[in-house]
Amino acid sequence: GVAAARALLPGRCCPALTGSVAGTGDGAPSSSCVFVVRRDQDIYIHTLRKLFNESHGIFMGLQRSEEELAGKSRKAQLVQVSKNYRSVIRACMEDMHQAAVSTRDPALQGQYSTQVSILSAMELIWNLCEILFVEAATAGPLLLRLLDWVRLHVCDVDSMVREVLSSESPSKHKLFWNVVDVFVLQGRMDEARHLLSKEASANPASMNMYKILDDLMKKMPVPSLGNTQTLTELELKWQHWHEECQRYLQDGTFASNPHMESICKMLLGDEDAILEKKELMTTWYHFLVTRLLYSHPTVKPMELRFYAQSSMDLFLGGESSPEPLDMILMAAFEFEMHQVIKECSIVLSNWWFVAHLTDLLDHCKLLQSHNLYFGSNMREFLLLEYASGLFSHHSLWQLGVDYFDHCPEFGRVYLELHIERIPLSTEQKALKVLRICEQRQMHEQVRSICKIMAMKALRNNRLGSALSWSIRAKDAAFATLISDRFLKDYCEKGCFSDLDLIDNLGPSMLLSDRLTFLGKYREFHRLYGEKRFAEAARLLLTLMTAHIAPCSFWMTLLTDALPLLEQKEVIFSAEQTYELMRCLEDLTAGNPDKQKFQDDDVETTKVEMLRLALARNLARVIVKEGTVEGS
Repeated sequence: GVAAARALLPGRCCPALTGSVAGTGDGAPSSSCVFVVRRDQDIYIHTLRKLFNESHGIFMGLQRSEEELAGKSRKAQLVQVSKNYRSVIRACMEDMHQAAVSTRDPALQGQYSTQVSILSAMELIWNLCEILFVEAATAGPLLLRLLDWVRLHVCDVDSMVREVLSSESPSKHKLFWNVVDVFVLQGRMDEARHLLSKEASANPASMNMYKILDDLMKKMPVPSLGNTQTLTELELKWQHWHEECQRYLQDGTFASNPHMESICKMLLGDEDAILEKKELMTTWYHFLVTRLLYSHPTVKPMELRFYAQSSMDLFLGGESSPEPLDMILMAAFEFEMHQVIKECSIVLSNWWFVAHLTDLLDHCKLLQSHNLYFGSNMREFLLLEYASGLFSHHSLWQLGVDYFDHCPEFGRVYLELHIERIPLSTEQKALKVLRICEQRQMHEQVRSICKIMAMKALRNNRLGSALSWSIRAKDAAFATLISDRFLKDYCEKGCFSDLDLIDNLGPSMLLSDRLTFLGKYREFHRLYGEKRFAEAARLLLTLMTAHIAPCSFWMTLLTDALPLLEQKEVIFSAEQTYELMRCLEDLTAGNPDKQKFQDDDVETTKVEMLRLALARNLARVIVKEGTVEGS
């Protein structure tokens, strides 16, 4: 509740530093430990995940609907958005309360209780900003909204009300009059009258006083949300009713019953009588709303600042200085939006609150005159800080991307800087980051991510994955390096790995000559396997004569030609055979390690076999071609 929230906030100077720091005071020796200082510590509290995740959806919906918000429906939609944010805060607060109740760890209970207090204060402030800024309630309805605000957030009386109402004889209960007073202080007249009827039934002697007081409470004029009466009519009715209350009090109608007399004084707006119930109200802003209800129900928004300041002074009475929460609420009553945001930024434990509230107020067109304080757009400044905090979390960073997207001035720059710092721990995470970068045409980041993942895959000897990443990066040099590794593995093992990838290179094989060769060489093997020998022979010869193949691989290509040369049917034409012979001579004659080449028995044997096969094929093809020409 609010009582806990009042003491929540002194202890934080900047939302960017919420961790522990090393060092001790009072001349004590400094600690030898190293403490980790984290940005936006609340990001790491698991029970707050609902707050971040669900509010992200509301935020995105508001950005998408900006063009649709127009005319009279605009305010209603913005108020609904504000209520949605508050419902997320309250749901999160309830979850946190349940966690505090269910845990047996005292440290965790303390942590949860603190978070409940902070969330309670956040909703209290947000609700008031919703009434004053988003809805911009006018005189009349303004008081009704403030009454709802007090009833919702001052929850300390609920247990007392339940205790009295559940007793066998409520009118005899020691807290009976306290409960009646609470109902009157909160303007809950029907509930107060219901309790008083029990007192009248139990004490017939007070029946006359009860009827008069009941009639006064029943007739009390209150503003209505519908435009059924003007403010002037309301003020006239209220003045007549006020004079009637004054008459009964002066006549001594309630003199014999101090409790009823006190209630009548409160109805007349007697500040001393209301302040006597200080312990039941607990806060100066409850006193403010009660005071307005019984002395100035048609208060105008711009008059609130005067009543708020005097109410705080009267309620605190110099006994204690205002808490940070008091100062934030006072700034709201004074319509100092910039001051509200500034104080919340200093005091609250994360950027979530100020970022989303400022965004909402900006959509209400209320912050244009405040941007000069930040040198740029205040909304964007706070959203950038909040999103930067999200990026420090292993999974919430994905939410941060959308917040950066809606910061038109610096969002792109921040996103580029933060996306490069995301640890690419798994391929799945890398693909997520890559998709985000590709959607936003962040070409440098795309290349960087692909290179990093390609290097990781290469170090783990996952050639297919490495080649795939290098192709996505459009890195010709790296693709050439990996293609060489594929060819080296083929020479050692006699087969290709990752056939599916190589078979489906498509236009990607044009990224580098070596990759082109790898794809075409694999195509040669496929054609050979399908017994399309003529096509395979043409392709093999092209790979050699076009100088796409590395020189170190020529012997392998010539060796691959052997089975084609030995086929029963002549595959290579005379011209093609001469080309193969020239390639073989170029290889043996132009090799820088010619002597070593000649001393290698295996290589010498291969060369002799190739020469023999080429000579035989040439003889066969000459006979075949001569026969065809002769016929």
